[in-house]
Amino acid sequence: MLIYVDIDETICYYSEPLKDYNYEKAEPDMDAIAFINSKYDEGHTIVYWTARGTVTGTDWYDVTEKQFERWGVKYHELKMGKPAYDLFICDKTKRMDELV
Repeated sequence: MLIYVDIDETICYYSEPLKDYNYEKAEPDMDAIAFINSKYDEGHTIVYWTARGTVTGTDWYDVTEKQFERWGVKYHELKMGKPAYDLFICDKTKRMDELV
């Protein structure tokens, strides 16, 4: 199975509202990471797809990759450039709290 996973508010969170788009302030949600890592270990393909930098044009790839390394995130690919939106309607979409 090919599984796409968002990053912010999915496998990490912020102690204060993310107003300045400083993703370095992200704190890992280790339960969510463990759940996605278990899917990786089961043989599923994990692609993280994020809107980090979509609005500001800032390249957050290296910061995100280093966070993944520190947090122990297992994945096959990291994609930037997900569209920024307020509501996504899809028949296959799930929130982390519906899965864990």
